[in-house]
Amino acid sequence: MEVRRAAERYRGGEEAAGITTRHAFSFGPHYDPDNLRFGALIACNEEHLAPGAGFDEHPHSHTEIITWVVEGELTHRDSTGHETLVRPGDLQHLSAAAGVRHVERNDGDAPLTFVQMWLTPLTPGDAPRYELVHDTTSYAVPEAGATLHVRRPAAGERTAVPAAAYVYVHVVRGEVRLGEDRLGPADAARITDAAGGLEAVGMTDAELLMWEMAGR
Repeated sequence: MEVRRAAERYRGGEEAAGITTRHAFSFGPHYDPDNLRFGALIACNEEHLAPGAGFDEHPHSHTEIITWVVEGELTHRDSTGHETLVRPGDLQHLSAAAGVRHVERNDGDAPLTFVQMWLTPLTPGDAPRYELVHDTTSYAVPEAGATLHVRRPAAGERTAVPAAAYVYVHVVRGEVRLGEDRLGPADAARITDAAGGLEAVGMTDAELLMWEMAGR
C-alpha cells in the first residue's frame, strides 16, 4: 500500500478564472513518468470552480470519465445532446468512446467542488454513452474492468476494502485509518493485490471513493 497525501498533488487550473485543480497523477504540463496511472485509473482530479467559472467545450476520446460532486452544482452539456445538473451524491459517467465534446460549468451562486476520475477502457469505444445515477453505493464501469464503491463510515465504524488486483481509495471528507496510516481529505491510498481483510476505520464521519480494478 502506498499513501499519497493531498499536499503532494500537482496544483493546476487557472486561479484568475476561478478554477483550482489538484491532480493526483501526471497531467497536462505536469509530466511524471513514474506516476502515469494505477490500474485503469489515469486521473483523479479535485476540481474547485468559483461561481460563473468553468471549462469551455473541449474533446475527449477513449476515456471513461466519472464525476462525483462534493458540494455545489455542476452544469454539464455534451455533444450527444445531454444537459444536466449534477448535485452532491450524484455520480456522472461520460463514456467518451470514439469522441465526444462537453462543457462543465458552475452556473450557481455557491462554490463548486467535484472529484473527476478518468479510466482507460479495455477496448476502443464506438458511440459515446452518458449516465447520471443518484445515491449510489456501488457503480460498475465494465468498459474499464472497474467498480466504484462509495462508503460513508461513521466515527468508529469499519468498512471493508475490496479484494482486487488494484484498489484506489480517495478520501472525500473526514478522516479514516487504513492499516497503520491515518488519511484525511484528498489523501489517497494505492493498494496492489489486495487479498481481503483490510478495513477503513472512521476516525470521524467520513466519505470514501474506492475503486476496485481488475489486473491488465
